[in-house]
Amino acid sequence: MTSKSKKILVTGVAGFLGSHLSEKLVELGHKVIGIDNMLGGYQDNVPKGVEFYNEDCCNFERINSLMSGVNVVYHCAATAHEGLSVFSPYEITKNNYLASVSIFSAAVNKKVDRIVFCSSMARYGDQQTPFTESMKPRPVDPYAISKVAAEEVLKNLCELNGIEWVIAIPHNIIGPRQKYDDPFRNVVSIMLNRMMQKKAPIIYGDGEQKRCFSYIDDCISCLIPMMDQKNLHREIINIGPDEEFVTVNKVAEICSNVSGFNSEPIYKKDRPQEVKHALCSADKARRLLNYKTKTSLRDGIVKTYDYIKKRGTRDFDYNINLEIINDLTPETWKKKEI
Repeated sequence: MTSKSKKILVTGVAGFLGSHLSEKLVELGHKVIGIDNMLGGYQDNVPKGVEFYNEDCCNFERINSLMSGVNVVYHCAATAHEGLSVFSPYEITKNNYLASVSIFSAAVNKKVDRIVFCSSMARYGDQQTPFTESMKPRPVDPYAISKVAAEEVLKNLCELNGIEWVIAIPHNIIGPRQKYDDPFRNVVSIMLNRMMQKKAPIIYGDGEQKRCFSYIDDCISCLIPMMDQKNLHREIINIGPDEEFVTVNKVAEICSNVSGFNSEPIYKKDRPQEVKHALCSADKARRLLNYKTKTSLRDGIVKTYDYIKKRGTRDFDYNINLEIINDLTPETWKKKEI
């Protein structure tokens, strides 16, 4: 494979990661086929120049047809609701595992050159930080299990059929175009959307959970070479920073400073199966992709704030139903009070 113009299929093109990736691919001169079922994205996220199809990744026959002539697949689409997966396991598993199998099967059938799968740091579970790619996956919730299962199917199908594969592990990406009216995920966007409506941020547990956040442009800079860089075949690579490892309380403080709304957070009981500390090592990305963190956490939050301010705040959209409702289910979700 060379870096000449390619026909590239991107799933989740109306979403956060897929839209930014597609925009860059079009800018580089590639033909981009974009697929999205609009569950987790915005129509105006779809970049100009993308041949867009409103399709569900589980619709194998349609996906198989759209895969004709494709050189590279970036599978970015996901219902990336780690916490919600504990209470809506069927919907989350269907949209992550079965959708992935559909995409991989069509890609293998049409003999693409390479598949790049965007998995999740949830694969590492609650192991000792920093997470390294050599660690055996230890998923602790249905979302993470679905992503690890999809990884295994990808490797199995590709190895059998001679298709190149790369697995990217982005983590806690922030920035413009992130869905900020989703009540179940995207802590920075949820906090900003609430604060900009003069509502206090909601934190589950004591807020001492620690995370590392990646700005979208820094993530995209790693994904682009994955389409054809030869030494990346069969690699699993964490992409994102490991310099700023902060608590959720600190995130709330920065969001407060950026938005200008000062209020003590509202603390709720812990969500079950939430990983306390999640930090990925970026050493492999530095070695193979010359990765460098160019946008700090605060600057990334400022850019996210500016995006929401330009579009306007929104009421939260509870577009995924709870399947399991019991004493463990967060009251904020049961009562739709985020």
